[in-house]
Amino acid sequence: MAEGTAAPPQVRDVSLREAFWVWFRIGWLGFGGPAGQIALMHRELVERRRWISEARFLHALNYCMLLPGPEAQQLSVYIGWLMHRTLGGLIAGVLFVLPGALVLVLLSALYVHYGNTVGLAALFFGLKAAVLALVIEAVLRIGRRALKTRFHLVVAAAAFIAIFLLAVPFPWIVLAAAFIGIAVQRWMPAWSPLAKAEDAAVDANCLVDRLLADPKRVVSPSWRRAARVTAVCLLLWFAPLLVLQLWLGNDHVIVREGLFFSQTAVVTFGGAYAVLAYVAQRAVEQFAWLQPAEMLDGLALAETTPGPLIMVLQFVGFVAAYRHAGVLDPWTAAMLGAAVTTWVTFVPCFLFVFVGAPYVEALRRHAATRAALSCITAAVVGVVLNLSAWFALHSLFGEVRSIEWLVFRFDLPIWQSLRPAALLLSSLALLAVFRLKLGLGWVLGGSAALGVLHGLW
Repeated sequence: MAEGTAAPPQVRDVSLREAFWVWFRIGWLGFGGPAGQIALMHRELVERRRWISEARFLHALNYCMLLPGPEAQQLSVYIGWLMHRTLGGLIAGVLFVLPGALVLVLLSALYVHYGNTVGLAALFFGLKAAVLALVIEAVLRIGRRALKTRFHLVVAAAAFIAIFLLAVPFPWIVLAAAFIGIAVQRWMPAWSPLAKAEDAAVDANCLVDRLLADPKRVVSPSWRRAARVTAVCLLLWFAPLLVLQLWLGNDHVIVREGLFFSQTAVVTFGGAYAVLAYVAQRAVEQFAWLQPAEMLDGLALAETTPGPLIMVLQFVGFVAAYRHAGVLDPWTAAMLGAAVTTWVTFVPCFLFVFVGAPYVEALRRHAATRAALSCITAAVVGVVLNLSAWFALHSLFGEVRSIEWLVFRFDLPIWQSLRPAALLLSSLALLAVFRLKLGLGWVLGGSAALGVLHGLW
């Protein structure tokens, strides 16, 4: 080694036990919907622990954005799989969902029994203010790293306009970005020179890159493996439904929930809010399981708990089974309904990642794919900015009005519904994050305490 050249720092291995407790922490702190959860994982896994490089993190996120279902949960499964293969993906994915599922089933029971959850709402009111500050920080941090050229900046801006003002579903935005990236790489390579090699570079200072530098740890794409994983996941997915069908019959609400939410898991793109519209139409108008206002209450509860916002489906399953228990005790039916709904919602996420991840990793070495993913990364920044804007609107304002004019469809806040307390708490959280540089725990804990004080007052 030449004199004066410092050796790169050694990256130590991470045990499955250590990873378990980090995913446990992420699961309990995962507030703020996909934007907040992606921000949290980026902060914990890329910035703080260097378990995964920026390029691989965004590469995995690009793939998860294309899938139906909760992209943040699928991202956790993907990263867990990269580190510790199938067991690591299972631990990461389950712990990402479990805290929110436990909290939401408690809130659902309180909602059914008492009709409101005012005390807990005060606690989560403060947490949402902290999450907003963390989301803004993450958008700026990811944007600085992903938008490396003016071309990428234009792509990010176009993606934001398309999804925020035109309501274009983000899978279409991501696909369009892929085609644009390939076209630019072929005909205008000077616009995106960094797409040629940087996205596939190995970062020796990151755990995953060092591990996958060993050919023995690389999982090569295989149709035999894909068929085996698909068969196991499909068996796990539908075996409980078959048992319930034999026990309760085809017409019981729990069986119908299992089939309906299985369909929802594979046909709904665009995140929890797109799912909400689809589920509301079927669960409220067709099946008459809930009232329209109860769907909004369920979304409000899901927003105030850790984990994916798509957990609102668990609330629907709980309340519908409680109301239409049939031969079962209502509380037994409610717990079964919540469990079945959660099961069929998230098992497909593991299927998509475990089958697709080896192919997605192999594509990192393909020049045209790197160009496409470089462009997708820029578009994802615009998508995450849109998620952040949505979260900010619904955190700071009590009412939001949908505007439709020509081809434009977007939300505008009703200024009279501004929540001064939410604005004050969010401003304090922004000050703590950007000026005082306080840690995640201090920001979340302080905001939660202030939220409780505001609720008591």
